[in-house]
Amino acid sequence: MIDVIDEKTPYLSSFAEFEKSPMAEAQPWLNAIRKNAIARFGELGFPNTRQEDWRFTSVSPIVRTPFKPAAPGRNGLTVADISNYTFGEVDCAQVVFVDGHFSEHLSSLRPLPRGARATSLAKALATGRDLVEPYLARYATFENNAFTALNTAFIADGSFVYLPSGTVLKDIVHLLFVSTRRAEAAVTYPRNLIVIGDGSQVTIVESYVGLEKGVYFTNAVTEIIAGSNCVVDHYKLQRESNDAFHIGCLQVQQQRDSNFTSHSLSLGASLVRNGVNVVLDAEGSECVLNGLYVTKGKQHVDNHTSIDHAKPHCNSKELYKGILDDSSTGVFNGKVIVRKNAQKTNARQTNKNLLLSEDALVNTAPQLEIFADDVKCTHGATIGQLDEEGLFYLRSRGIDESSARTLLTYAFAAEILSAVKVKPIQCQIDLVLLTRLSRLHG
Repeated sequence: MIDVIDEKTPYLSSFAEFEKSPMAEAQPWLNAIRKNAIARFGELGFPNTRQEDWRFTSVSPIVRTPFKPAAPGRNGLTVADISNYTFGEVDCAQVVFVDGHFSEHLSSLRPLPRGARATSLAKALATGRDLVEPYLARYATFENNAFTALNTAFIADGSFVYLPSGTVLKDIVHLLFVSTRRAEAAVTYPRNLIVIGDGSQVTIVESYVGLEKGVYFTNAVTEIIAGSNCVVDHYKLQRESNDAFHIGCLQVQQQRDSNFTSHSLSLGASLVRNGVNVVLDAEGSECVLNGLYVTKGKQHVDNHTSIDHAKPHCNSKELYKGILDDSSTGVFNGKVIVRKNAQKTNARQTNKNLLLSEDALVNTAPQLEIFADDVKCTHGATIGQLDEEGLFYLRSRGIDESSARTLLTYAFAAEILSAVKVKPIQCQIDLVLLTRLSRLHG
């Protein structure tokens, strides 16, 4: 058994080195937050399967690997190298990071409406502290989450998106995080801060990709503050290397009459944990959470979501679907909380899973915690296999078995894909998913 001290030592040592960096010394207000976060990590240690929230997900592969923070390395990538992960000719403000560090020559920082910003967090910390300090690390709390504590301790770079009140941004904001092969196992800590002013509208895409095979660890945290009457469409596309580890936390704070939609697609990585936490903190706010995870081999994907109805007259809708093959495993743990004063809440939560192999396994636990009495709340989960009658029907029409299985599996995912509003994103997801499904079925 690995000693608890040994598990934490590489990260505590790395933080001691990080503290000496010019960035840490130049930001005393943030460094105080970092110190509190690393101290909390030291108290918590890594989670284990004896803890309820991690009962079905073992992070021992991460613990056993002595990851070191990825230093700025080769950045000889060209636009052609990342073309499979961008959106071509679509109007897009693209902010690119290579191994956790901002890459200006791969980014496309086109002019934005007056006052709007889409840039690196490091640059924003250096030039726009007044826009960052009121929000950064104020919502994604690290008191009970070791991975969020680690990310907060090592805040250095990531993306910063800011829209002043009344700004309608027609261009997509694409935040692309690229990982490359390293000589040693490396960890990156992308930290994204997205502040959307009252009455504004934006579509944001977070992409995490691995260009080459290799073991690395991405520990990402995104904070979104959605102002009153704003509309935010958020997409997370996770296509890490098959040997990589990805732990992500999305924390959303919504104000009055705001509308937030999340689309989460997980295709890559060996071990994945996606945390999505939404707080409906004012009357009239609405959120929609859509998710799709497709696994093969021995992949493990864990989706933990929480929708906190803190105020009355709010609506939420959640639909997550999983497609699991081979010996892969999945977890869905979704919680809807309705506070005592959150009357007139309307919440619906559904998780559906399709198992393509007898060895595939999924653990699903949709939950409702209701402390109000005038609400409409439902939840449910299903686990099944391909419909044999549907498969027979397609075979009887001359479609071979492999194609028939691909069509039925794609039809299962179509409900999630049809909710994607941006056509270029939908087309790219379609292509990736169909390629993946055709491989799953031989």
